[in-house]
Amino acid sequence: MSFSNRLKKSLTFISLILTSYLTACSNQGSQQQVSIDGAAVGFPISLAVAEEYHKQNDNAVVSVASSGTGGGVSKFCAGEIDIVAASRTIKDEEVAKCKKKKIEFVELPIALDGIAVIVNRQNDFAKCLTIAELKKMWSSKSDSKVLTWNQINPKFPKEKMKLYAPASDTGTFDYFSQAVTGKAKNSRTDYNPSHNQNNLVQGVAGEKYALGYVGISYYIQNQDKLNIVAVESPTGKCEKPVPVDNVVKNIYTPLSRPLFIYVSKKSLDKKPSVKEFVNFYLENSWKWVDSVGYVALPDEAYMKVKQKLATGETGTKFKKAKPGQPITNFI
Repeated sequence: MSFSNRLKKSLTFISLILTSYLTACSNQGSQQQVSIDGAAVGFPISLAVAEEYHKQNDNAVVSVASSGTGGGVSKFCAGEIDIVAASRTIKDEEVAKCKKKKIEFVELPIALDGIAVIVNRQNDFAKCLTIAELKKMWSSKSDSKVLTWNQINPKFPKEKMKLYAPASDTGTFDYFSQAVTGKAKNSRTDYNPSHNQNNLVQGVAGEKYALGYVGISYYIQNQDKLNIVAVESPTGKCEKPVPVDNVVKNIYTPLSRPLFIYVSKKSLDKKPSVKEFVNFYLENSWKWVDSVGYVALPDEAYMKVKQKLATGETGTKFKKAKPGQPITNFI
């Protein structure tokens, strides 16, 4: 099933799950309830795992939602959900909120993603951008000042840029801003934001001089509508996140990143259904990662992640990780 069809199906699936939950209230003892919310990027992986888990466990009630990394973490740290999916590392202030509510968590990378810089199909000049050029384009200092393409590079046309990007409370926004400008929130505000990355794709596809950035799966599913821009790596080579092997081998840097699930330690200890679901997730998610547009972890990483779940190690090791560093260094 294609990524776009899976997203459409998700609404029906979630509706069924919620209906099952409501009708199960009188028989909670036989139900296996698990709740997961968070990033739109990576959402299809969680959805695919939940669907398959439900097929194999008739009594399972797994609610899957996508309110963005920030929204999901907020619910998680309030103790409202068992698992949060995140397209960035949990922040210090979020760790503090969780600690205040006595929410310990196990940090589990589940896939890799490359943030794709996209332009309109008619754009034949922005073929490779340096990090310095991307910084000039997206930095907060450029707000309402850097408005035309030739301000980025004098070889580019003197045409007004139309910029599209995820909303400021998303993990993709934070990661891209950190990688490009050095600070997670150091981004201009005069762009077209959306929590739905399909809307960003449509915006760029409809404007000749538009540029945006999205998770790689959104580009892969819309290659006929978009051009992808190469990004100059620290070694001076122009690299793209496709083929996806460039992400696995850490060639597409610094815009390659891990995707996570954070699991409540309390839920793992008190709810057998959560532990069973997360084990199923780690054992099976790789089957759908490629098909929904993301990149499977290296085998070594999967082994370390499973060991981490088995030991119940809490806290984050990725706060010190810089964009582009190998994932296995921090598990």
